[in-house]
Amino acid sequence: MTAPRFRRILLKLSGEVLMGPKDNGGNLAIDPDVTTRVAQEIADVRAQGYQLCIVVGGGNIFRGLSAAAKGIERATADYMGMLATVMNALAVQNALEQIGVDTRVQSAIPMQSVCEPFIRRRAERHLEKGRVVIFAAGVGSPFFTTDSGAALRAAEMKCDALFKGTSVDGVYDADPKQVPSAKRYETVSYDTVLSNNLKVMDASAIALCRDNNIPIVVFNIREHGNFAAVLAGQGVSTIVQAQEQN
Repeated sequence: MTAPRFRRILLKLSGEVLMGPKDNGGNLAIDPDVTTRVAQEIADVRAQGYQLCIVVGGGNIFRGLSAAAKGIERATADYMGMLATVMNALAVQNALEQIGVDTRVQSAIPMQSVCEPFIRRRAERHLEKGRVVIFAAGVGSPFFTTDSGAALRAAEMKCDALFKGTSVDGVYDADPKQVPSAKRYETVSYDTVLSNNLKVMDASAIALCRDNNIPIVVFNIREHGNFAAVLAGQGVSTIVQAQEQN
């Protein structure tokens, strides 16, 4: 696949990416070794001259939807999930700064003792100065996922693409864990994702990217060096864009 030309990228990380392998004590919600490895992937891409901003989910710590299903009031559960994303953002910031990457965390929920509030022009200035900016707390309101937050920030920051780093190597027409013959798309349109309910991101995030013509690149960030490889057109990924290509 020919590598598209991107300059400013938003990387959406699922919270589960920061979890370590299972041991006798279960999973570490934020594994320092895994977080350091992910930070190095980000640092390697930044060193190539890309401007990077990041949104991290909170599912490794707390899932608002799951908690709401168990009886916690939905808005309260979602706010708790937003706080989990702040914890993950601070962990990624710490890992990046330990390897020499200037990083700022901006939260949609003001908490000035630990990070900056989200201010779009300040975030743009940070990017122009070569800093990595991590956006935390989603959109700052309940009933929206961090996928929607990532799409919103990508649009606000005029990003050339939204990269979704997950534990799978692209978008399939069925769950590859359940259906061994599932087909992986090289490219797929926004409308196909929505009409076939392909579960790339939630529908509002897909629609927002479609309306702002922001391609979504889905790839496996657990594979060492894959972020940079996908940017170079060498890794395995799926691009969600306006038109499918054969």
